[in-house]
Amino acid sequence: METKKLLLVDSEVLPEVFSKVVMAKQLLISGKAKGVSDAVKKANISRSSYYKYKDYVFNASGSVNGNKATIEFSLEHISGILSEILDILAKEKANILTINQTIPINNVATITITLDMSQMDITIHKLVDKIKDKSRVLEVKLLAME
Repeated sequence: METKKLLLVDSEVLPEVFSKVVMAKQLLISGKAKGVSDAVKKANISRSSYYKYKDYVFNASGSVNGNKATIEFSLEHISGILSEILDILAKEKANILTINQTIPINNVATITITLDMSQMDITIHKLVDKIKDKSRVLEVKLLAME
């Protein structure tokens, strides 16, 4: 299994598309864009560029030590699945800061968790992969890191 490696790179040396993808993500998170089409239009990039890089570029917010992460989960609406995820987070020493859950629609619940990673012994990507491997977890997205 390939280990992911994160690099902190000054945006001045990167192609402008990376900064624009981060801008589009911020527009979506803040609600200043009504959807991906609106966000990419405002950021002046193509939808394909956004989708190609959205899971790989993040705004470091001036912090070298990434201590917080926001992760979105799409889960089957079955009793106990959220508890299983919380158990994984606890075992990996992730401190939960916030949890938001939507009302299940079409038997799928969306949960957003912001966590403190400062005590974790594994990388955020390994944590996400562990959760993705659970049955009844439909999708896991790393939304932001700080």
